[in-house]
Order: sequence, then structure tokens, then C-alpha cells
Amino acid sequence: MKLVLILNLDVGVTNTMEPRILSVQSHVVSGYVGNKSAVFPMQLLGYDVDYINSVQFSNHTGYKSMKGQVITEKELRELIDGLKDNNIDQYTHLLTGYIGSPKFLKEIVALYKHLKSVNPNLVYVCDPVMGDNGHMYVPKELLPVYKEAILPIATILVPNLYETQLLTDMKIESENDVWEAINVLHGNGIETVCVSSAELPATRNELLVFGSCRKGTPVKLKMQIPKIPAVFTGTGDLFSALMLCFMEQSGSDLKKSIEKTVAALQAVLQRTYEYAKGKDASPRHVELKLIQSREDILHPEVVYKATIVAGPVLS
Repeated sequence: MKLVLILNLDVGVTNTMEPRILSVQSHVVSGYVGNKSAVFPMQLLGYDVDYINSVQFSNHTGYKSMKGQVITEKELRELIDGLKDNNIDQYTHLLTGYIGSPKFLKEIVALYKHLKSVNPNLVYVCDPVMGDNGHMYVPKELLPVYKEAILPIATILVPNLYETQLLTDMKIESENDVWEAINVLHGNGIETVCVSSAELPATRNELLVFGSCRKGTPVKLKMQIPKIPAVFTGTGDLFSALMLCFMEQSGSDLKKSIEKTVAALQAVLQRTYEYAKGKDASPRHVELKLIQSREDILHPEVVYKATIVAGPVLS
């Protein structure tokens, strides 16, 4: 685990800081999406994680009804002010997921700028949760904020294929289209882009994962994995959390990180799928089996390898 040196100008000393993550995502009382899907795996992998719940709901939207609360940008600011006042606002990583309003997303930008002023080496991992399968499930007003304010500051971006299209204004139908879109995202200043899941016309029975890193020695790679015949929620949140941890552990080795991320995620999904077999179609039966998969998260068995598309193989 890397240590980060932070110079505290207020007290004139240099502190050695172990990785510490602030995760701002949704939360559900029952089930596994947002922070419920992301925080446990990161803690299991040895990281201190503080978290702010952008919403607090009884369950995710796949159920017949949902109750809960949404926190405002003012309430987010108050929480951060409390951290500042007590000098506990030092983080090595910022992770964001579901954000429900443009004002809240703009406050995330202010949060990033503050955390970056405290630690210039801050890594921002952004999962731009906006939609999937051709449909947005957040207000359309969030898209320009992501494009204009978030893309220029994100270190690692982990969109799905639909979100990649939204962010680049591109129609993606082939692998070449994916790489062109990734290059557009790199052009916004993002070091690492990982398209977490892609279904293309030529690969209907498989999911593709694409990764591209311009830090150090540039590399582009892809993975092909078989589709599990079920629909799960919280997978993107788990993917981004695992990517953050494995990128940190590997010193930003994208190939190793994606392979471990996919291995852990596939193990969770396969266990969830096996549990759901023969049961009714209730969404509670396909809630991710995170706790039961803790050994797979700690020690993922890499079955599917990433193929280098451009650039040398990383050691």
C-alpha cells in the first residue's frame, strides 16, 4: 500500500498519510447499490473509507416502491465544513457515483478543488452514473455539468457504454467507435478511461471491457467476458470501487487492475446468479452476494485476461 506525503502548511510539518478514500454516492437500507456496494469491498481490501450518501433510500428503484431522502448541496457543504473545522479533510482518493441534481454535482467540483488544495496528489475516480441501455435515469441537466466541469478534473473515469456515448456525443457501434470515444475523453485531460461494460452488435453473447491509460507508458486494452443471463444492480458501483483499489495496489498497472476487477466482479455475479436460480423474479433475489464473496474480493482468481490493443504489456 502506497504512502502519500502531505505538507501541512498550517503547522509546518510533513505528514505521512496512508490511502484514505472519500466516497460520495447513493445509499440504500436494504440491498447493494451505491455506497452499500462500494464501501465494504474497499474496506475489505484494507482502505479507510469515509462516505457521504447523496441519497438515502429504503431500496433501489427496481422494487415496486421506494422511500427515503435526498441530501442537498447545502447539506453536503455543511458536512465538508465540519471536516475542515476539525482538520480531518485529508484524503488521497475521491470516489463519486450517483448524483441526482446539477447543483449537487457542481458542489462536488468545489469539494474536489478543496481536497486537491489539501493534497495535490488527490486521485479522483468518477463513475458518471446517468443511465444505461439507451435511457437516462437522472435529469438531463446533469450531462453538461459532467462534460464541462467533471471531465476536466477526473483522474479515472469509469462510464458504461451508454454514458460514454452521452459524454462524447458519439454513436458507438463498433470497437473503433469505442476507441475514438475514449480518445475524446482523454482529450478532456482524463488520465485513465475504463468503459466498464459494452455490448456491441458483433459480440451479442459477450460483454466487453475497454481500458486506456495515458499515464507513464500509454496502453490500451480490452477484455471479453461471457454474459451472465440475469440483470443485476450495483455492478457499476462495485466495478469503480474495485478499480480504485486495484489501481492503487498495483501502482496504476491498468492491465492487472482490470483483470482483478473483472475477476472479483464476475465471482460476485456468478454467486448471485447461482443463488437466484429457481427462485421467483423478485429483485431481492438478485441483490449482490457481497458478503458471501469476500474471499473472491480479497483474492480474485483471474480467469479472463486483458488483451493489449496498443502499447507494450505492463509488467
